[in-house]
Amino acid sequence: MTTVSQILQAKGNQVWTITPAATVYEALALMAEHDIGALVVVKDGAVVGIFSERDCARKVVLRGKSSRDTLVRDVMSSQVVCVRPNQTLDQCMAVMTDKRIRHLPVLDQNRLAGVISIGDVVKAIITEQSIMIDHLKDYIYG
Repeated sequence: MTTVSQILQAKGNQVWTITPAATVYEALALMAEHDIGALVVVKDGAVVGIFSERDCARKVVLRGKSSRDTLVRDVMSSQVVCVRPNQTLDQCMAVMTDKRIRHLPVLDQNRLAGVISIGDVVKAIITEQSIMIDHLKDYIYG
């Protein structure tokens, strides 16, 4: 079974972060620059939140707030669900489904080691299943 650590090895462990004092506009610009859907919010080296496109849509746009005047700390999700490098894809998928979230920061001994998205998990599951199918074909057809 594939683990979070293996996903990070394949995709890299680059993590884009932002401070709670940044504006939503700055966060959106950073997300657009790196073509990502969420930023981990970090203060003094600790994960204090996560800011996603969903937070922007629901807590800024729909409430008529300005992205240039609204701070990340005022709209970020502060209940951050994290995973460890040794957790499996199935465990991550269960957490994402249960909590209805699309991004999971990865903590390794309380240090931010990466972020995995629902897309990363689905891609890894598809790869895993393709390998299994190939092995079964080889077994059946010799």
